[in-house]
Amino acid sequence: MTTHQFSRRTFLRGIGVTMALPWLESRTVWGDLPPGGIKPASEAPVRLAVLFSGNGFHSKEWWARGEGKQMELGKVLEPLNDFREKMLLIRGLFNAEALKGNIHSSQTGNLLSGAPLASGGEIRSGTSIDQFLAQQCGHSTKVPSLVLGCERSNPSVHKNYSMLYSSHISWSSPTTPTPLEIYPALAFDRLFKDAASKGDSSVLDAIMADAKDLRRQISARDQHKLDEYLDSVRDVEQRIENAGKRGELQGWRPTLEKPSMARPADGIPQDIGEHMRLMCDILVLGFQTDTTRICTLKLNNDHSALRFPNLGVDYMIHHLLSHSDTADWLKVNQFFLDQVAYIARKLDAIQEGPRTALDNTMLLFCSSMLTGNHDATQLPVVLLGGAGGRIKGGRMLDYQDKSERQMCRLYLSMMDKMNIRLPKFGDATVPVEEV
Repeated sequence: MTTHQFSRRTFLRGIGVTMALPWLESRTVWGDLPPGGIKPASEAPVRLAVLFSGNGFHSKEWWARGEGKQMELGKVLEPLNDFREKMLLIRGLFNAEALKGNIHSSQTGNLLSGAPLASGGEIRSGTSIDQFLAQQCGHSTKVPSLVLGCERSNPSVHKNYSMLYSSHISWSSPTTPTPLEIYPALAFDRLFKDAASKGDSSVLDAIMADAKDLRRQISARDQHKLDEYLDSVRDVEQRIENAGKRGELQGWRPTLEKPSMARPADGIPQDIGEHMRLMCDILVLGFQTDTTRICTLKLNNDHSALRFPNLGVDYMIHHLLSHSDTADWLKVNQFFLDQVAYIARKLDAIQEGPRTALDNTMLLFCSSMLTGNHDATQLPVVLLGGAGGRIKGGRMLDYQDKSERQMCRLYLSMMDKMNIRLPKFGDATVPVEEV
């Protein structure tokens, strides 16, 4: 291929619908002309995904030993066994400001910024790393940042701190928590529809004519890749439709044969496992289509009230479970890690030239405390993916005994992988050099 046949943003279009293409080897999708302008550079971008699970983890089962394939993982982390060579487990990092209140909300609201938090019910934190990056480079994509959640925000106040801190890890400004999209259908619409509203027609039906025209212009291998991609979009569409019919997981459920109010459109799946999987699939589709390169998925709130009947654990809410190291608490921990592994596996199955989508991603999984007993003196941190070949996995990094162990040092390192270099972020002035 010697000519730049497609622009950097390549789309399939239909009435009211815009769908970006996945990476295709026979077409330049991302690459602008490299220095010298000799041939198209179709290298996939580096993406950032942040996944959060509230209330910490089992105190005896969050650990890793060894390196590479021989790395041993504690039971909480066992779902990530297949990704040991593409994983960093980082110990000892913390946010000094999070220790001041010693409650859930004061430990969560600055997780991605390291900023001081206002108390007394006032709302003031700091711009989080995901939103800072979206502001810097989000113009390259249709959706600068996708912020998803699986539990509603809590606007109350707990022990002098707003519970909005417990409900939001993504902040667009120090006084603006980024709104969470908890409805899978609306998150899906935001990626693919020109207006984020529920339509009567399928996204795929709208762009199918354009897709057929494209199919005639690409290689057989890319035709297979395009078919697989369109099948995955159809699968998510159908699952969203079926989940919506089953009502809501949280909040209102119809109790009358003919309710006196209209049923909320695009309901949340009753099954929390299905809800999380849909959000995970939407994250992957967002990256696969280059519709967004920044996604934050808050699987639950800190101080969470979620229950887990899908696991046979329905006698106690998540927050109360976290205060003891029971077998059920471990089962719930592993369920959250299953979501991380699910995303990693799907991204790793998407080939983008010499690397996979996981190799081109930084997938950060964290919580605002190590254990359910509010231990935020060190944070549980896992980083999966290669950031386009810039991160070497298969390692455990320990900063427990280091004097400079700010969580924001990691954020400076991650920004550097996306070619954003700052003299300071939060309370850190130097990156973690080993990342």
